[in-house]
Amino acid sequence: MAFSARSRLVNPRLGTYFSIFAALFVAAFLLDLIFEQLGVSDGVLRIVLLLAPFALYMAIGASTYTQDVLGYFAAGRRVPSGYTGLVLAMSATGATFLVTATGAFFFAGFDALVLLMGGLAGFVVMAMVLAPFYRKFGAYTVPSYFGRRFESKALRIATAMVAAVPVLLVLAAELHLGAGIASQLSGFSVYAMVFVFIAVISVCVAPGGMRSFTWTGVAQAIAMMLALMIAATAVAVLVTSLPVPQLTHGPLVRNLVRNEVAQGLQMVQIWPFAFDLPGEGFQAISKPYTQPFGAVGSLGFVSGVIMIACGIAAAPWLLPRVAAAPGVYEARKSLGWATVFFGFGILTVSSVAVFMRQFVLDITMVDRIGPLPQWLFTAAAQGFVQFDSALTRLSFDTLQFDRDSVLFTLPVAAGLPQAFVYLLMAGGIAAALIAASATTVSLAAILGEDIVQGLSWDTASNENRVWITRVFVVIAACCGGIVTLIAPTDPLRLVLWALALTAASLFPIMVLSIWWKRLTSQGALFGVVAGFGIGVFAIFASEAGMLSIPSVIAGSFGMPFAAAAALTLSVLRPEANRHDLEVVRDIRVPGGQIIYDREMQRLQLKKQTRA
Repeated sequence: MAFSARSRLVNPRLGTYFSIFAALFVAAFLLDLIFEQLGVSDGVLRIVLLLAPFALYMAIGASTYTQDVLGYFAAGRRVPSGYTGLVLAMSATGATFLVTATGAFFFAGFDALVLLMGGLAGFVVMAMVLAPFYRKFGAYTVPSYFGRRFESKALRIATAMVAAVPVLLVLAAELHLGAGIASQLSGFSVYAMVFVFIAVISVCVAPGGMRSFTWTGVAQAIAMMLALMIAATAVAVLVTSLPVPQLTHGPLVRNLVRNEVAQGLQMVQIWPFAFDLPGEGFQAISKPYTQPFGAVGSLGFVSGVIMIACGIAAAPWLLPRVAAAPGVYEARKSLGWATVFFGFGILTVSSVAVFMRQFVLDITMVDRIGPLPQWLFTAAAQGFVQFDSALTRLSFDTLQFDRDSVLFTLPVAAGLPQAFVYLLMAGGIAAALIAASATTVSLAAILGEDIVQGLSWDTASNENRVWITRVFVVIAACCGGIVTLIAPTDPLRLVLWALALTAASLFPIMVLSIWWKRLTSQGALFGVVAGFGIGVFAIFASEAGMLSIPSVIAGSFGMPFAAAAALTLSVLRPEANRHDLEVVRDIRVPGGQIIYDREMQRLQLKKQTRA
């Protein structure tokens, strides 16, 4: 009986390997739980859930060492769809959409759905418009795709410089959040933990590039989902007696609708273009959970969804992942899995916010009698909450929560052991690592392939290509650390800026390069530069007060300008040749041989002929 080559490419023991990892991660948590009940010191409990996952991640990264070019840049094009979808979803989620989105749902309520709807729409757009065709081309980076699609070295280098900016912003945001959580867990300073993160990412990613990132990313995604689900399910059982937090928090929402307004929360009227998701730091609840358009205006909500969707669809740290799929069917299927995992994670985060709202409502009820609950003082001691301990009755105005600590406050409010808090912190660190690793490996490939070697179509030898990018992995991680230390700012704002710049500069040209044959290299170059320039100018103008539009939305204003610039210049100076038309025709048929691999084979044959 004959078997296809694709069937042999997939390792049948992957499920076993990651089941062992999941068992080890859960065992570390259970060991922590047992140690806590036995009275072991708090420092030991923290170190166990910090160092044990780090050791597992680095062991996986070191064990996936490779010198093969296809393996280093595209994981051998043999990653099953489920694993690709899991890594895609969790790379897009990261610590930003896990930790800060919990706080966003907690403070802004339904308005935070802009993050969920934008992310889901982004994966749908990627699956329908870009992913199968990008996978057919098979380039390792987005700048390489543009350069070889139009046979333009100038376009390749310009796109690399543009794409490096949003990638670096996301990397800095994830390092900022991850180092902050690790600092809370370990007791060391944030600056020290930034260097620890750089070292861990380098060990996890540098040995095997995309191959190492894929399998360490799967492990980190499993750790992230296990931590979130264990804690959320335990609280759901305590509050609703049912272990399904994604569905059982619905009745609590109805209770919030009736009681929050009665306790002093009033409806808020805002400008339609407002985009005021909660920022970093301590703040009080100011609007009812279920009020729509109380923090994000109606037009701001629509603009935000479009911006996030387009940014995720063309993200240079996400889109190249589909090139690792064994076939076009697996590429499409992986985007389906990514949509499921992303939606499941954000829905769980929203349930955490509802449970926390319920605990806060119990404290602020007018008819509450007795002293303040002990969990409030415990959370305040850990830096999660601020309030006046001299007061005997608290209101929404006198009770302030740290946005990035709402997720970790839930086990404390529910009266669970402290090990659950450390478990969630370990999950937040895993989320930061997977997103930071995704951006690091993408930035290293852009620097090594498109900046250093962008002026020549003749690539370096296979061994040199791998070693150049391996060195740039460490350099990229260090650059992210420097940005984090020099210019710290709100991680959620950094990620939204990155998505806005990606949507403004790369998304329109990426779509036109596939679906409009007359697009020229000059039109694509002018479109990318114009979209990026206008997006950056709009962000700075908004932050300086020159524009009344929020900077997150203003950054995406470059999208129509990029499309218009590319269309206008391509029509005025048509130069599409036969090669370009043939490439477009080939891309639009997702099946068949990878175009990039075919070109690399031709280059190797030419080199052998010259030799």
